[in-house]
Amino acid sequence: MQFRHPELLYALFLLIIPILVHLFQLRKFKKEAFTNVAFLEKINIQTRKSNQLKKWLTLLSRMAALAMIILAFAQPFYTNTTSATKEKETVIYLDNSFSMQAKGKAGPLLNQSIQELLSQIPEDTRFTLFTNTDTYRDITVKSARNTLLQIPYVAPQLPPVAISLKAKKIFSKNPTTEKRLIIVSDVQEKGQPDFEPLTDVSTYIVQPEVATLKNISVDSLYISGSSVNSLKLTALLSSNERRETNVPVSIFDRDQLLAKGTASFEDQTTASVDFEVPAPANIVGRIAIEDPNLSFDNALYFSLNSGIPVNVLSINEADDRFLSKIFTAPEFTYTGVRLSNFDYSQINQYNLIILNELVQPSAALANALRNFSSNGGVVVIIPSVSEDALAAYNALLTTLGNLQFTAMQDGQRLVTTINYDHPIYNNVFDKAIRNFQYPSVQKSYRLSGGQHILNYEDAGVFLTTTASVYVFAAGLNSQNTNFKNAPLIVPTLYNIGKSSLQLPQLYLLTNRSNTFDVKVTLPQDQIVTMSQTSDEQPLIPLQQQFSNKVSITTEAFPKKAANYSIAYKDSLLQQISYNYDRSESSLRYKTLEPRENMTYTSSLSLLFDTLKDADEVAALWKWFVIFALLFLLVEMAILKFFK
Repeated sequence: MQFRHPELLYALFLLIIPILVHLFQLRKFKKEAFTNVAFLEKINIQTRKSNQLKKWLTLLSRMAALAMIILAFAQPFYTNTTSATKEKETVIYLDNSFSMQAKGKAGPLLNQSIQELLSQIPEDTRFTLFTNTDTYRDITVKSARNTLLQIPYVAPQLPPVAISLKAKKIFSKNPTTEKRLIIVSDVQEKGQPDFEPLTDVSTYIVQPEVATLKNISVDSLYISGSSVNSLKLTALLSSNERRETNVPVSIFDRDQLLAKGTASFEDQTTASVDFEVPAPANIVGRIAIEDPNLSFDNALYFSLNSGIPVNVLSINEADDRFLSKIFTAPEFTYTGVRLSNFDYSQINQYNLIILNELVQPSAALANALRNFSSNGGVVVIIPSVSEDALAAYNALLTTLGNLQFTAMQDGQRLVTTINYDHPIYNNVFDKAIRNFQYPSVQKSYRLSGGQHILNYEDAGVFLTTTASVYVFAAGLNSQNTNFKNAPLIVPTLYNIGKSSLQLPQLYLLTNRSNTFDVKVTLPQDQIVTMSQTSDEQPLIPLQQQFSNKVSITTEAFPKKAANYSIAYKDSLLQQISYNYDRSESSLRYKTLEPRENMTYTSSLSLLFDTLKDADEVAALWKWFVIFALLFLLVEMAILKFFK
């Protein structure tokens, strides 16, 4: 038993006063003489004993009544747990990611969880609630009801570690409070670590039950083929369970229906649909299906921008036919010139410049290429291997970057090592290849510095890069190497060319760091903007201006999946599309195991009922008042009826 006002218990010392009064009463009995002394003596003894007993009973009943009144004012109570009397700090994490659109027993999981919070938390109880994107500090249900009802679905989902760290920052440093973290989430299986309990914090994880695991999503889209007049687009769909029925799929250009197809799962969990679209064409596209479960993955936005080729210039003193076959229209505009005919004033029109085995690169060319690369251009150096050219190339490399040819080496060497982690080989190889047909080189320079891309069998460098400069260690003419006939040459040079102007892909993902280039020449201090519609406030993305392009980086925005326009003032430059990550579409959930200081449940109502029982305080003061009245009645009965 505990007391709300234990200081009042000191009043119990006052009970000693009536005891002292009773013990030190000084009244004496008078004796009267009678003829029959023996008889009177007997009567006198009986009277004194009965008076003493009555007085003691009266004293005890009065003291008991007074003690009960003092105890009642001290407000005694008892609790089921030791933490019931502590001040509470409650922090709630509410998962509002797209997977919480899944249907529970009472509708979508997010709406169901919000309604349970509103009904279970007392209106005046203060707590802090945070979602994947927002934090609502020190609120009550009464003051924030409308805000909580309007919590939206969002794409990003905080990982367990981030949830724990954010909650830890919200809790105070007060060691006397009872800290409770309530996590409301469907807890999807994404290969992430489990929730770790916080020190001195009681963690409760509520995993609402999902009524159905059925869901179909549009997972991805890619260009699977092309011809002179058309492009073949392939859309991939997935289902959470094997299906025998077909799903209609539509492709739109803005609001115009281009075509319809059917995804045939054939008792599988994946299906694909092919569409033919005209090429070249500017399409602001959308792939759509009808599915009543998760709605965010029923549409996939994409953009096709025609007429934006990469401008490639090759300055030649060797055969360039292999280059013209790689850099073909419509993706590239290839120009080959002799060094003697090169116009330095036109250099900023190009995105990629290739030096094809120049015998003596001049200092003027080196300075022009340095300015070109600093403005975002990419340079590829294919050297002419000779003792006479070594000094000139080292002067060029010194101007462009921290690279150097150290010596010439004769004798056949095999190119055997590929740096699969380099960006130009992204999506080129499914796995590391150990037994491909190794290209051979007869004469080359020893090359040092930069990030190695291709290496010889003796660990020497065949191709390296630093910043925006790519350098081969040998000439690529047929007399010196068979690299032109090797499968490696096409993806290597093609991807170097594509990297020189990073045009947007079919679509990008929101909440990721994305970088792409817009081919435009802007006046100084001017900017491009991004907007979904012409009548909305445009976004100003992070951008870097070069002589013939603008490099744009997006991270935190845009937050919404849609098609966006990149514009300069009122001039449309190109389209860009963003989609949500599809990881939320997979309705696979973790099986939670009990752990120390961590409780799991599937119902918020059940959790709050448990917490209410733990916090319940049973007040006992009424009983002590009743006992006080009973003792007063006992005293009155003693005084009236005790003879």
